[in-house]
Amino acid sequence: MAETPTPLSPHPPVPAPEHPDEDDEAPPYRYVDAAALHTFVAAVLRGNGTPAASADLVAQCLVAADLRGVDSHGANRLPSYVARVRAGVLDAAATPEVTKVAGAVALVDGRNGFGAVAAAAGIDAACEMARELGVGLAGVRRSNHFGMSAWTVQRAVDAGFAALVFTNSSPALPPYGGRARLLGVSPIACGAPGGAADRPFVLDMAPSVAARGKIHKAKRRGEKIPLDWALDADGRPTDDPAAALDGVMLPMGGPKGSGLAIMMDVFSGVLTGSAFGGDVTGPYDASRPSDVGHFLVALKPDLFVSGAEFRARMAALHARVVGAERAPGVDRIYFPGEIEQLTRDARARAGIPLAPAEVDALNDEARRVGCPLLVLNG
Repeated sequence: MAETPTPLSPHPPVPAPEHPDEDDEAPPYRYVDAAALHTFVAAVLRGNGTPAASADLVAQCLVAADLRGVDSHGANRLPSYVARVRAGVLDAAATPEVTKVAGAVALVDGRNGFGAVAAAAGIDAACEMARELGVGLAGVRRSNHFGMSAWTVQRAVDAGFAALVFTNSSPALPPYGGRARLLGVSPIACGAPGGAADRPFVLDMAPSVAARGKIHKAKRRGEKIPLDWALDADGRPTDDPAAALDGVMLPMGGPKGSGLAIMMDVFSGVLTGSAFGGDVTGPYDASRPSDVGHFLVALKPDLFVSGAEFRARMAALHARVVGAERAPGVDRIYFPGEIEQLTRDARARAGIPLAPAEVDALNDEARRVGCPLLVLNG
């Protein structure tokens, strides 16, 4: 449910200016420190009946996305989350139930609570089993939108494990050759500790040309989208995000993207006992529970070679990738996750950019529950 930020070019410069995301055509962004945004999000969640520990986890997940430049899965998701809580289709107070199925397998019942909370319980259980057995696997059912997949991957990496993180999602893609929405824009994500502790391998990508959350972000910010992202309801390419949301997303690589989306439904939906095949309810639909499924795997990096050798091999792979001979006009080659890590470093210094409409929407939620308004830089 998350994706790599879409750069302006295939090989963008590292964001280094004081406000790395601002340009002449961008809306007049306001900036907020990550810690202040975390405090704000957690307070609004607590005001909507979320226990403190769960509110902290969800805030961690959303702010981590904003820091990494995945704005489509950041704090701007908060209004849709709490709208579902108020509608009674998401249980903010739910505590996931973890049941051991086999030696290295656990089933997590998310109890219709926040997806980030269920995913954290699942990946933590998988890591605990992997610590003992080398590998751990958790299936999660009755969950909700769990934010940026890279956050769950990073949770395992921070604990010292490699990880695979799958989820399914509400229908947005047609199967290859079709024209109606059936499959989710369900990200495939994985990661592993890197040769350098602060530069792990983290891949988080959607099977569509762009993630659906980017369409919602463009609509919210009054921006157009590229013509190759989606089709309108009549099957025509569109740069209007509202028309795109009424139509279908386009799979990347044609049948390949469609196949990956089906794979996410098999492992996250069919296998775990969750909704699948178009039955997952979207995070902006407050009519019924989502019943999202997740499939999470953790592995010890030293299963086949020593830990020291694994790290050395990862360092060598990184060096070979970023040091590969560059095509004409390319200034730099990036390792998967590296652009996001550099964006995180820049935003940790400069602040997280929010459009005025996003600030207004967040503060509206604070007013609903009597929380202090968002404290912006300057």
